[in-house]
Amino acid sequence: MTYDRATWSQHYDDDRGFRPLRDSERDLLARHAPALDGGRALELGCGTGELAVFLTELGYTVDAADFAEGALTRARKEHGSAERVRWLCLDIEHDDPAELSDDGYDLITLRLVLPFLHDRTRVLHSLAARLRAGGALVVITPVVATTPEERRHIALDEEEISLLAEGWSQVERFEAEGLVVLVLRGPAGDFAAVEKGRPEPQSVVGVCAVVTDGSGRVLLGRSTRGMWELPGGRVEAGESFQAAAVRELAEETGLTTGIGDAHLLTVLHDDRADVRRLSAVVRMSAWGGTLGLPEPHRFRRWEWHDLHTLTGLGTLFTPTAHALEAVWPGVLPGLPPVHAYPHAIRPPAVDGEPAEAVHLRQKMTERVIAGGWVLSAAVQDALRTVPRHRFTPESPLRTAYDDDLAVVTSRDESGTAVSSVSAAWLQADMIEKLRLEPGMTVFEAGSGGYNAELIAHVVAPAGRVVTVDLDPYVVQRTRRFTAEAGRGQVTVLLGDGSQGAPGHMPRGGFDGSVITHNCWDVSPAWREQLAEGRYLVLPLEIHGYTRAIALQRHGDVLHARDWTYCGFVRDRGATARTTPTTSLAGGELHLCHEDGTPPDAAGLEDALRGPRHEVPTGVTVAGMESFETLQLYAATTLPAFCRLALDRSRDTGLAAVPRGADAAAVVEDGSLAYLTHVLVRDGESPKERRSEFIVHAFGPVGARLAERMAACVRSWDQHVRGTGYPQMTVHPAGTPDHELPTGHILDKTSSRLVFQWPGRHSAAQATADAAVLAEAGGGR
Repeated sequence: MTYDRATWSQHYDDDRGFRPLRDSERDLLARHAPALDGGRALELGCGTGELAVFLTELGYTVDAADFAEGALTRARKEHGSAERVRWLCLDIEHDDPAELSDDGYDLITLRLVLPFLHDRTRVLHSLAARLRAGGALVVITPVVATTPEERRHIALDEEEISLLAEGWSQVERFEAEGLVVLVLRGPAGDFAAVEKGRPEPQSVVGVCAVVTDGSGRVLLGRSTRGMWELPGGRVEAGESFQAAAVRELAEETGLTTGIGDAHLLTVLHDDRADVRRLSAVVRMSAWGGTLGLPEPHRFRRWEWHDLHTLTGLGTLFTPTAHALEAVWPGVLPGLPPVHAYPHAIRPPAVDGEPAEAVHLRQKMTERVIAGGWVLSAAVQDALRTVPRHRFTPESPLRTAYDDDLAVVTSRDESGTAVSSVSAAWLQADMIEKLRLEPGMTVFEAGSGGYNAELIAHVVAPAGRVVTVDLDPYVVQRTRRFTAEAGRGQVTVLLGDGSQGAPGHMPRGGFDGSVITHNCWDVSPAWREQLAEGRYLVLPLEIHGYTRAIALQRHGDVLHARDWTYCGFVRDRGATARTTPTTSLAGGELHLCHEDGTPPDAAGLEDALRGPRHEVPTGVTVAGMESFETLQLYAATTLPAFCRLALDRSRDTGLAAVPRGADAAAVVEDGSLAYLTHVLVRDGESPKERRSEFIVHAFGPVGARLAERMAACVRSWDQHVRGTGYPQMTVHPAGTPDHELPTGHILDKTSSRLVFQWPGRHSAAQATADAAVLAEAGGGR
């Protein structure tokens, strides 16, 4: 029987309905899903609205959805006066859920609905992501054991009910007059790769067919062995991997495809028991036919699954899990090891995305534009076009399209992020800084795929991007995703990005270079391989403060043109640098010194146990007002500069370091001074609140250091505040002082940075000015 919108609308137009809500169901919902203050519920398959109205009586504000307009017509007619109910025409399985609440739900109910859904596992996973913390998903369904035979097609058997419970940390089951009520809480997101037993000798060479639908979801079958599997099986004698995949797909699912649309990606090799197993991963780029169940003795049903939900499927056949990870690295982390032998032929891109991704991408783009981060039509179009979620397949769509969120895609053994897809606003800002035009060739150090594809879109149709990363996993992932969802204009290389890509550099140099990891230094290769007059954009660390800076090449000198406050993952290549750190007070405090000579910590322990000097600066800032230039001003003009960090777990109140940050500091002669701020005027809005910069100091010359730092803050307030960042130039290491412009010099290993701040003429003059102000007491 076919259940479509027209059929169900007619069902309700004919004044028919479903089983009325019973008191036993009401009692269970009242006891196990009571409404909290401000509770919000989603009632799916609401029919004529009886349950939706009852949920408002419990105290919920309700979104009541049904895919049949006839049901909603009757619901509005019968319950039109019901308060706190919003009626929605929505097919939760196929429609874009844009109308649903962005704030999530405390309760989601599916009453007498689930048996009618084909991809019910996927739907439950998507609904689980909409639950608020502590929320519950309640399924009320007939069961085969208590349903007449002629109506068992609208009921679930015990195996299906058990499957619904997989992936939840808390499952409660109740009976309600022939119905089963499942109360599910805490999406667990667990999965396990499992085996079937010792393979038969003729099955040691097999194929896994990977097929996605028009929404980019992958096809998996729930086998009679109780696990999820890709279409596939053994390779017959004389049969190619591609031919076997085409045959198995048709035999198991009813879908058809041609050999030309079957692409061998890789061959996986592992040992199962005493049998050596080869599994070919074949990616289908197109298919036809109608999904069916030709082999019910092997599979109970087939479903299309969102990639980010694969970790919550419970049990997957091990070769299936390995094949999915081979196509989309990162979707199933922590699998047992397997050897992979990639095939040399690059498959074509495969289309497909849900409507929700399209509208979320447009909303993300509009937010980035509204933030002022992107002005050019080319970059705006790239943001609107390139499918960001396909480069973060392990993440829900709303996470992928959060414009202010960097999505971590790889961590090291300590859990530290080592690779990520940066926030969309920052990627757009850095690409804008490159000032690209169609046909250009761009270098990128630090891969991931999405940023490279954005650039490729901007320089299309003839331009190209060369991206380099030293992590083989990141390179594999980037190659797969750019092949799956890219334009074919991105070349992915394994190597140390600090060396550039000399073998792929066009004559005259790259037309732009972008570095997507924190850089302590400016690699000579980046300058040397950049075309004259073009831009290198990189997140440069200056005494521990990171700014994305656009540097324009003029001969051997790079000139700073634009600055953006930012942060990236750390460099892991040959130019990587560990921050020198000195621990104080039993590890409660840490002195971090990224540039120059590390401070002499002798005497600081004694100083910290002595009196504390406190010097108000008289300089205030409003709530949410940026003082990011003050950080760099202090770092580049104060002698003996470092940063003071606080271990919150050991905080005894010894130092008033701002929460969530470190403090600008100076160390000299066994003394320490650092900059903090305190609220001096409260208000209802950030603009009304004011905080004053205060200098704290310890040690025998602490008072002098405090006055020096206070003078620096006042000088920033007088000369720099509101004027933006300084003029800065980057020169090769070894450039003599007399060839450098006047300014404050910061030496790195491969470069010399010169800062020219407003009102400051030289490093010597800056020190003299600070000393004069300090001796004068600074004034207010």
